[in-house]
Amino acid sequence: MNSDPRDNPAADRSDSDAMDVVETQLPADDDGLEHLRIEVRRIRTNRRLDKYLAGRLGKDTSRNALQRYIREGNVTVNERIVKPSYTIRVGDLIDMMLPEVKKQEIPAEDIPLDVIFEDDDLIAINKQSNLIVHPARGNWTGTLVNALAWHFKMNWRGPKISELPTSGEAFRPGIVHRLDRDTTGVMLVAKSELALWRLGWQFEHRKIQKTYTAICHGLFKLDEDIIDHPIGKHPKIREKYAVHRKTGKPYPSTTKQAVTRYKVLQRIRNVGRSQASFTLVELYPKTGRTHQLRVHTSAMNHPIVGDKMYGGGPLYRSQLLGQNDRAEGPLITRQALHAHTIEFAHPRTNKPMTLDAPWPADFTETLEVLQTMAREL
Repeated sequence: MNSDPRDNPAADRSDSDAMDVVETQLPADDDGLEHLRIEVRRIRTNRRLDKYLAGRLGKDTSRNALQRYIREGNVTVNERIVKPSYTIRVGDLIDMMLPEVKKQEIPAEDIPLDVIFEDDDLIAINKQSNLIVHPARGNWTGTLVNALAWHFKMNWRGPKISELPTSGEAFRPGIVHRLDRDTTGVMLVAKSELALWRLGWQFEHRKIQKTYTAICHGLFKLDEDIIDHPIGKHPKIREKYAVHRKTGKPYPSTTKQAVTRYKVLQRIRNVGRSQASFTLVELYPKTGRTHQLRVHTSAMNHPIVGDKMYGGGPLYRSQLLGQNDRAEGPLITRQALHAHTIEFAHPRTNKPMTLDAPWPADFTETLEVLQTMAREL
């Protein structure tokens, strides 16, 4: 029986060079990608980073793919983005989000789906929270794609999940855009090659308008404004993204333009004994960067309620009653962010379409509690 060298920190498939390391497997991110941290304790010969990682990951990932992966900033050494040719040294700390390993099939799973619209070209889902969009390393099951496989399996007139078009990634059938694991709301999935291409073109050329609603901490000063801050990988935390301020120095290669327009719907002041304030805001992303709305609102010092990664944190009734030493009566424990409307042209008829997804129960109930406790004073 052949063992996997990744089970042995001192193993390397590429050659016989010995290296003592400490490997740590950290929790998966929203995409289901595993976070691997390698601390180099001893090394006998100088080794290139790409060659070493190719050896550790084996045939699952080619060296060319790893080189591209490193250049894109998905691998850091000592919290810095480096080149594939970087020479590993004793004491180096390597962080990487492991690239996906292709599996043979997508199992169908009976996961409830709220279907808003469906025809031969596309299906629109009101995605629930705690649902990753597609299978990936660390999360091969329990995803939206697994749920779609079941949905199509139960509909004998529909396609099989394996028949949905892809952009070269087998485990993202029909996926033209995505929502974070705990972000709820409307999401489009292509069922035909025509839909995949034309919807993809609309997203690429910013022809699709998405509208989100969020409950944020604090009071926005302006009723409407545009947030124009580039976003890139967080310099220290691999799972996070961050706004890159203008410093006079070139931005890292991973930084991209990010623009969000917002409009305040309601300011909720002096809630309960905590006297906390919140803002119900509508967000219109012009670009579609990973975590964009969460990063942009956090950069304004108004993180989204429930967003632990970017400063929001879960919300409890006890907090609003001024009992900060307790965590009782949870209102919302995931980011209060919902994609409620999407506007696009139908990929076959070119007819303008607007699809809406109602707020989920935890979002509505949280808003009602905040409004009620503000009026009681």
